[in-house]
Amino acid sequence: MAELHVELVAADRKVWSGEASLVVARTSSGDIGVMPGHQPLLGVLESGPVTIRTTGESGEGTVVAAVHGGFISFADDKLSLVAEVAELADEIDVERAERAREQAKSETDASAERRADVRLRAVAVR
Repeated sequence: MAELHVELVAADRKVWSGEASLVVARTSSGDIGVMPGHQPLLGVLESGPVTIRTTGESGEGTVVAAVHGGFISFADDKLSLVAEVAELADEIDVERAERAREQAKSETDASAERRADVRLRAVAVR
């Protein structure tokens, strides 16, 4: 099976690295799916869940992350997702995200509400 190497990094850490057969992310041009052999690309990441279909020694699986802004780059079967902020769905505290969304709504903070919504959507996807 063909694979691509994926690196998901945030400003403060490496979030995930490994082999995958498919990565789906939201860009400023819309949702994009990247598979091995895809044409080279460079794009702007929008806030949204990123879904990675993993392969490799541990078998097939799915990794989901909430990503908030950044860039996506693909060439030579190497995909880089460089995000301003990224959290794996497994790391997200659902109760805390729900409280943050409610607080953002009451304060009419659209960007904070959007970040909380992305976190909750990432948890729902996994």
